[in-house]
Amino acid sequence: MEVSVLNIKGEDTGRKVTLSDSVFGIEPNDHAIYLDVKQYLAAQRQGTAKTKERSELSGSTRKLGRQKGGGGARRGDINSPVLVGGARVFGPKPRNYDFKLNKKVKALARRSALSYKVQEGAIIVVEDFDLQTPKTKSFVEIVNNLKVADKKVLVVMPEANKNVYLSARNLERAKVAIASDLNTYGVLNAGVMVVTESALGKIEAVLTK
Repeated sequence: MEVSVLNIKGEDTGRKVTLSDSVFGIEPNDHAIYLDVKQYLAAQRQGTAKTKERSELSGSTRKLGRQKGGGGARRGDINSPVLVGGARVFGPKPRNYDFKLNKKVKALARRSALSYKVQEGAIIVVEDFDLQTPKTKSFVEIVNNLKVADKKVLVVMPEANKNVYLSARNLERAKVAIASDLNTYGVLNAGVMVVTESALGKIEAVLTK
């Protein structure tokens, strides 16, 4: 599939690039996407929630009442879970929510997400660009020129670019990513992807290994 290359002024350069069918033109696999997004979100969880068990509470271990004949539950000491201020039964413990996912499944998920974006016409290819200084106004001007200011924008660069990153950092609806770090969640979460020519080549190189 061929896509026109624009400049940062939103003008057609007259050139076209061909998107690889093996990366941008496959039949999307929804289950692979589900697994990859699930793993990504699981890895974001801190897993630090913790409640105290009965043995961890500081309190008297004196038995509050006799075993039988009291007319109530045999609740034992004041740390009993049935009492206010007592322990919690089967409460959360610190844990790691991450789980393993095969590389081939992850790659399939990313190719599927990119293929969906192509089907939606939500990928814009632009000439390689740089910003001389970190300036949000300059980044906003580019987004306005490309007519995507009303959407969530994911700008994909070939490598880390501090000025572009800092220029987009204060914008809630804009993200900057490196081609090699592109993930399924980021692609699907974006309303439109703005990909530089060099980044396009790196994406295809990574996902066709």
